[in-house]
Amino acid sequence: MACYHTSVHIPWEELQLLLAIAEARSLTAAARRLRITQPTASRRLSQLESLLGERLFVRSVEGVAPTPFGERMLEPARRMAEWAGEVDRAAARAETSPRGVVRITAPPGIAFELLAPFAAWLRDALPDVQLEVVSTIHYVDLVRREADLALRMSPGDNKDLVTVASVEHGVGVFGSPAYAKTLPKRPRLTDIAWLGWAPPLEHLSPNPELAKLIPDFRPVFASDDFLVQLRAAEAGIGAIFLGRVRHRFSTSTLVELDVDIGPLRRALHLVCAKTALDIPRVRAVADLLVAEMRAAEETPRRRPPSPPPNGKRSARASR
Repeated sequence: MACYHTSVHIPWEELQLLLAIAEARSLTAAARRLRITQPTASRRLSQLESLLGERLFVRSVEGVAPTPFGERMLEPARRMAEWAGEVDRAAARAETSPRGVVRITAPPGIAFELLAPFAAWLRDALPDVQLEVVSTIHYVDLVRREADLALRMSPGDNKDLVTVASVEHGVGVFGSPAYAKTLPKRPRLTDIAWLGWAPPLEHLSPNPELAKLIPDFRPVFASDDFLVQLRAAEAGIGAIFLGRVRHRFSTSTLVELDVDIGPLRRALHLVCAKTALDIPRVRAVADLLVAEMRAAEETPRRRPPSPPPNGKRSARASR
């Protein structure tokens, strides 16, 4: 008896859809990532399942999850995505000068405070390079070339990534000048109206740190968007955790409050795929960004002088 085998060719675009749905756990979010409409994503998924003769995902109120067959498809699709990114980088290394789009991802606060004004300055430094900023707290895969560079709080442990530069700085409590005037001279943690993260992001700093320090901690204002929290602080609702660091693009009008939160420090890392720095435009942007990071200064915490005993002036002060 003769056996006949029918080969199936799966276009790369459909494997990208498979990965996007699996990682986003939502057709809508996957469509947004791929810059297509949700009906288009749904139609393409149905066509792919029909081509394979198997269901790839099951739908529930929590979202979508891969079937066992879909799970078997994911790992080879991930490897293909990584190699596709490497192919793109290999082609880009043929450039002879910095030219084109450099995509960089960063948390919203850093994208707003550093990358947006840096992009304006970059137009004069590298007129043939355009910066595209992905402002998100979610993981963006550099190996697949979902971005060229990333500014992250943690460098991670991916062997295919390299940390180009790191800077560390202290963290302080900041509020508007008007809000600072409403507080006692040496406010306690419980005197502060804290701003924080709303679900589903309540696991992010400062919520966990404050929950350890303040019984039954609850922020007076919460949002799932850091820029909304920052605007609330500027409006005088309360106080927010911020890095105690200044760079030449800094524009914040907030002032540091004299609140003891302990020796809390954070780091910022510039990360990229190992071969990305061989691309002239990525190397040029990375070098300029490293220079800005290293030029930034940590602002010292300023405490008001302690009053002398019994309210008397010191001998030095009376001279």
